[in-house]
Amino acid sequence: MFGLTLEKILLIGIIAVFLLGPERLPHYAAQLARLVKQLRDLANGAKDRMRDEMGPDFDDVDWKKLDPRQYDPRRIIREALTDEDELKGQSATVSRAVPNPDGAYLQRKRAKEAATLPAPFDSEAT
Repeated sequence: MFGLTLEKILLIGIIAVFLLGPERLPHYAAQLARLVKQLRDLANGAKDRMRDEMGPDFDDVDWKKLDPRQYDPRRIIREALTDEDELKGQSATVSRAVPNPDGAYLQRKRAKEAATLPAPFDSEAT
């Protein structure tokens, strides 16, 4: 969790002992334990509330599929392109996109030039 290894946690504990001192350390350790318990209760309460609001559908949801860490755009595109079950029996037509004569570089260059031009002046306004 957060890239903390046992050695790092032990080092943080030793530094805490030296900074806080042995008389204040139990008080702060108890506060940390209460905070962790409150966060755990908050997460469990949110999960229970979600289960109550969604009803029986809550257990049917594949939560791992909705995990943003599982998002891989290459895989999604590959699956979309190889999904030929719906396209069987239909004639395949290949269409090619017409490339834009102005590349991205020229479009950005023109946008910068337009931004540096002075605003138009209307002598008849107000």
